[in-house]
Amino acid sequence: MSENLNTDTSAGNLFNPVINVSSVSKSYGNLEVLKNISFMVNRGEVVAIIGPSGSGKSTLLRCINRLETVNSGTISFTGKYLIKDGVYAAPDIQREISLRMGMVFQNFNLFPHFSVERNITEAQVCVLKRKKETARQRAALLLEKMGLSDKINSYPFELSGGQQQRVSIARALALDPEVLFFDEPTSALDPELTGDILRVIRGLAAEKMTMVIVTHEIPFAREVADRVLFMDSGSFIEEGPAASLIDNPRLERTKAFLTKLSGRS
Repeated sequence: MSENLNTDTSAGNLFNPVINVSSVSKSYGNLEVLKNISFMVNRGEVVAIIGPSGSGKSTLLRCINRLETVNSGTISFTGKYLIKDGVYAAPDIQREISLRMGMVFQNFNLFPHFSVERNITEAQVCVLKRKKETARQRAALLLEKMGLSDKINSYPFELSGGQQQRVSIARALALDPEVLFFDEPTSALDPELTGDILRVIRGLAAEKMTMVIVTHEIPFAREVADRVLFMDSGSFIEEGPAASLIDNPRLERTKAFLTKLSGRS
């Protein structure tokens, strides 16, 4: 179901959030994956979402990015509704909102039959209708930023996992998103390749890129995030400033998760 929806004028908008999620629930049959989720992300903020596998973190990102539909709730982006009280906006509004968000997946999702350059230019030309030369220039600049200028004519199979992930970040940035979402960006990488990706994300944070990062890299979340949300069994059960929540969690469930992840007894 969809309809044209008005701009968000709720009290929460006084904080000028880029993303406002309110009372969102998602089920697969009888399995309730997201349970009445609410949170906001402000412009220039980095929010890290942590929690055990299967807690709903990736599903939440996919719902915000319109890769999954929700059963109920409200999601707005810079005051414009993607869904309000379980009713989706008209398709053109959904598309407009989606184009302002970028997603980096844990398994890269590059087109294997496209060169690195074409992986980055294809959506610019086909979706944003940029001229090919403009798209190529944008790709070259982003690859330089990623330290991959020499890989512009390579194909994904010729790249390491870390290089592929940096290409996927460049591809997302090429569309000039206002918010960048990362779904476990280092989980598919060997440990020695993780550092390159984390350095790229640190650089984006320094540039005040608005980001939502699902991660198991707790020291990284503590360093780069402004806030951390701890998710368990489809709900946010604790949130706070990154260093405060990670160093001194209030709830025993959060403490147990962090202790287990760090290997402390």
